Amino acid sequence: MRKSERLFRLLSRIMQAAMLASLLIPSPVFAQPPREPPTISSEDAMRFWSDLEVDLLIDEITDAALLAIEQAAGEAAKAAVLSMAHREAVLLAQARRWQVEAENNLSLARNAEREGRKNVLLGVLFGVLGGFAAGAAGVWVAGR
Repeated sequence: MRKSERLFRLLSRIMQAAMLASLLIPSPVFAQPPREPPTISSEDAMRFWSDLEVDLLIDEITDAALLAIEQAAGEAAKAAVLSMAHREAVLLAQARRWQVEAENNLSLARNAEREGRKNVLLGVLFGVLGGFAAGAAGVWVAGR
């Protein structure tokens, strides 16, 4: 039981260190500066866009959307890791409680076994002494 307890503690510490490291190490996606969309000065300044400008605008919007998707995926992955870690911690705590309960039940069973042996020995001792007393009393009464 002691070996499994040490193993649980070691695995728990390794998992905690891995989760902490994954949360503290910045990912390359978040290291990039955020992009700002081009601003339009006023509605009066509207003009016709060339095909190249439209393509460039579409590329910029696509890049911004991909960046947002990567950031959302990173946040979702971190949330999933935290959720999994929480479930794992709850399961480890539950396993530890069951282990403590099993150890308590085992010690109670051992104590009950010891008490049962003691009661049997006392019963035998009192039976033998009672038999000697009854035999001595019978001899004493018969000898009179």
